[in-house]
Amino acid sequence: MKYIVWSMALAASLACGLAGAQAQPAAPDAAAAAPSAPAAATAPAAVGGVQSQNIFQVKPDASADPKYAEQSNGERMKVQPGNNAPMWRQVGQGVTGYSSLPVTQAPEAGNLIQRFVQYPGSRVTNAGEAWRQVRNNWIIPYGGSLLLIVAGAIALFYWRKGMIMLHGAETGRKIERFTPFERSAHWANAIAFVALALSGLVMAFGKFFLLPVMGSTLFGWLTYALKNVHNFAGPLFAVSLTIVFFTFVKDNLPTKEDITWIVKGGGLLSGHEVPSHRFNAGEKVVFWAGVLGLGFIVVASGLVLDKLIPGLIYERGTMQIAHMVHAVATVVMMVMFMGHIYMGTVGMQGAYKAMRTGYVDETWAKEHHELWYDDIQAGKIPKQRSATAPAGEAAAGKPVQA
Repeated sequence: MKYIVWSMALAASLACGLAGAQAQPAAPDAAAAAPSAPAAATAPAAVGGVQSQNIFQVKPDASADPKYAEQSNGERMKVQPGNNAPMWRQVGQGVTGYSSLPVTQAPEAGNLIQRFVQYPGSRVTNAGEAWRQVRNNWIIPYGGSLLLIVAGAIALFYWRKGMIMLHGAETGRKIERFTPFERSAHWANAIAFVALALSGLVMAFGKFFLLPVMGSTLFGWLTYALKNVHNFAGPLFAVSLTIVFFTFVKDNLPTKEDITWIVKGGGLLSGHEVPSHRFNAGEKVVFWAGVLGLGFIVVASGLVLDKLIPGLIYERGTMQIAHMVHAVATVVMMVMFMGHIYMGTVGMQGAYKAMRTGYVDETWAKEHHELWYDDIQAGKIPKQRSATAPAGEAAAGKPVQA
């Protein structure tokens, strides 16, 4: 390949030489004429960075010159414009060179190395290296450790306490806790969250525990597939999260009883639950901090990473900051939702059935959400909120319409 390039360069040089000979038969040697050329004294000052270069004007054997090592930066600039210390010093400092691409399409086309910054947790260095330090030295190790610690704590709690069981016997009389629309919104959001969480965990930590087992080929295919799953599940998560917020916001407004619940820790350790309305203070914290707060941050930063925000200039610095914010927020969200998922599945008897069927027994409502149960008994809240009850429920003692 090297000889082919040399041959092409030689052919082009001969062609240019023949054309020049026809126009000026007695042209002197360019190298010999350069020192005496008066135009050299009036040449414009060089602009930082590589401006342009014709590949046919660069001699492939420039480094074969016996005086190559003795060339000054100015001399080398004439022979090899991209091979001199001042130019690379400017590149390392983030100097932007000339580019014919429009700024609207390529805002950093002439900039090889980003300018120096200091992100939280990084040294003062170029932005790309600073982002790498934050990701590899903080987000990956501490984020992974936090997820493992919380998972271990939940497993330990389940081992010592087990599932929270009902103290009284079920009555057979049912109360509609979630309507079909509420359950559909919740399940759509839950499925999207699980898809995003699993794909994100593999992309972030997979090279540590999957790559050595699967090999690079299979792991590369898996991460590529999960990356696309992540990108497509993101908008579904954003839409369903918005629906979930407006669907449940009314019953998640703070009340004075929430303070008592928080002070007593919900009664999880004492075994005597603190009376609460439809959602207790712990669920409200998950709603406001997880669904609204972290949810907004995760969705907004994810839309930036997917380049779905119109009018935003997607520079490397923008994407680096969005990635760091997205990674930290998602780790905290996963930690918070791990407790929520635990309580909604194996942590509490009847909780999963409530979201699967929409109904709970009166005993469950009285023991876990006593104030909500009292409002239902007083007629403030209907037992049956959807239009009709599922077939067979009336026979079990559930009212068809309250």
